[in-house]
Amino acid sequence: MKRTILAIILSAVLGSATTVGILELIEKDDSVKIEYINSTPVKNVSVKGAAATKVDPMDFTAVAEKVMPSVVHIKSESRVSGPEQTFEHRQLPDPFRDFFDDHMLDNFFGPRFWHQRPHGNNGPMLRIGTGSGVIINENGYIVTNNHVIDQADDIEITLDDNRMFKADVIGTDPSTDLALLKIDAKNLQALPLVDSDSAKVGEWVLAVGNPFNLNSTVTAGIISAKGRTLNILDDKSAVESFIQTDAAINQGNSGGALVNLQGGLVGICSAIASPTGAYAGYGFAVPTNIVKKVVEDLLAYGEVQRGALGIMITDVNRNLVKEKNLEVATGVYVDSLLENSAAGQAGVKPGDVILEVDGRKVRTSSELRELIARHHPGDKVKLKVDRFGKVNDFTITLTSPEGKSKTSRKDLPPVLSSLGAALRDADEKTCQRLGIDGGVEVTKLFSGKLSRTGMKEGFIITAVDGKKVDSIQELSSKLRSKKDGEGVMLEGVYEAGSGTYYYAFGV
Repeated sequence: MKRTILAIILSAVLGSATTVGILELIEKDDSVKIEYINSTPVKNVSVKGAAATKVDPMDFTAVAEKVMPSVVHIKSESRVSGPEQTFEHRQLPDPFRDFFDDHMLDNFFGPRFWHQRPHGNNGPMLRIGTGSGVIINENGYIVTNNHVIDQADDIEITLDDNRMFKADVIGTDPSTDLALLKIDAKNLQALPLVDSDSAKVGEWVLAVGNPFNLNSTVTAGIISAKGRTLNILDDKSAVESFIQTDAAINQGNSGGALVNLQGGLVGICSAIASPTGAYAGYGFAVPTNIVKKVVEDLLAYGEVQRGALGIMITDVNRNLVKEKNLEVATGVYVDSLLENSAAGQAGVKPGDVILEVDGRKVRTSSELRELIARHHPGDKVKLKVDRFGKVNDFTITLTSPEGKSKTSRKDLPPVLSSLGAALRDADEKTCQRLGIDGGVEVTKLFSGKLSRTGMKEGFIITAVDGKKVDSIQELSSKLRSKKDGEGVMLEGVYEAGSGTYYYAFGV
């Protein structure tokens, strides 16, 4: 049946969001400083005319000049082989399939999504994607969308002054479609992050990015709505609470900046609502209060540490009020509790309606998820809940989605960070199947030294320079013994391969 709703199109490379592996190889950088502005007044733009028929245009030149040097162009390259070489219609998520025939798919995805096809069936295909990013720290930290760089082997950053740098992935968070990159550059112009909660519907904003592979482009509009849920993130713990804007956002704008008229970052542009794949009226951005939490966690813990209530929820609407005989017309309804949930242990029950979190009213599930996701496991939050017309207050100690009550940092050997990979010790069953004593499995590749060797995910490292390694600790020890610039030869196997493979790189 032909659908009548608008398709929500990710405005850069569409890729399935994947979670980071057991050990995401990054290291904490205590020197990173990101400027936050807690309170930024809304700048009123007045339009004055000398006569009723003459109106002076609004001028955004000052803020555009201030912001453009902080927005970068991103090119990601990945090499795919085997069945992944063929781009098929079925790869699109369900909400998109009914809106595109093959011709539309070729027009929309072809030039950008599958840039280069090999002659014949031999050799990997080079997949190139483009997008935008925002400099948030003068020493080279850049925020973009996860779908812009997902599964990339190489990432190239082009600054507004046309300087080019290779980027490393510091961390990713598929739940919010955000990624943190790092380039080796100093004294860059960074954008300050403002309090997105203070942004108002109707406030003027600018969208700055690199649509259609053009240089930095600026469009103007207003904030049309806040707290939008689009159901576009393919992640069971997705946090969607988008800022909606009518500032034009097109292909290549993903990861770009949504700024206020003071040049403060309000959000990271992520998606558009369109039946064609081009701008058709509305774009969506991840609020900076979510961005701030993700960046801080990636730097401090190596992954995002997100608090959870442990409840299943739905929005209160007119039908639900009638069906459940509720005493309130707005709020978030608690459908059920997960086993040993934080909310349940504090006294929350199915059938309750959550009205406030820490004194802030919540009207939708997306608002509630966003507010809770800003906290860490172990944090306490106060809920105001309606139960059959009686208002109750609960103080809840949040847990992680897995039920843990404390944050945990991934303490990783610094020598491994430049590899750009997620590693884990090969399990006993895998070793038995392959006939090896032990090894280190590469579960995820980011932009880094290993991806540049042509290595694929699933490779199991069994030796370094001919010396056996059975664990991450042994791998780290052998790499630490190397001098800067010295070569390294990794030896190992693939489960689906035959024989031994070798990859070399310089430390």
